[in-house]
Amino acid sequence: MNILFIQYPKCSTCQNAGKWLKNNKINVISRDISKDNPNKEELTTWIKRSGLPIGKFFNTSGKIYKENNLKEKVKSASESELIDILASNGMVVKRPLIVADNLVLVGFNEEEWAEKLK
Repeated sequence: MNILFIQYPKCSTCQNAGKWLKNNKINVISRDISKDNPNKEELTTWIKRSGLPIGKFFNTSGKIYKENNLKEKVKSASESELIDILASNGMVVKRPLIVADNLVLVGFNEEEWAEKLK
């Protein structure tokens, strides 16, 4: 199974997730979200595959989210508008992300990752 690990190298949570993957011998293809942001097509597919509400894909603790009052936009905007926002800047997207053929994990939850990746 090909596993894509989308992360931001300066993020401590992403660093911990990367160490966890290495310690558990899970091979991944790593992608720096600040240099290679997910596009609209990827996000649309991943959101659908995850089964999660689109709001879970937003980095709610990020500077851009707070400065642009995205909390209100997430409540009222259409899914298409929200995907446009996510695709516009990788720093708006919650990370790390794990993307595999049948799986999308948003954020690092060690128990969930152990259950779904081992």
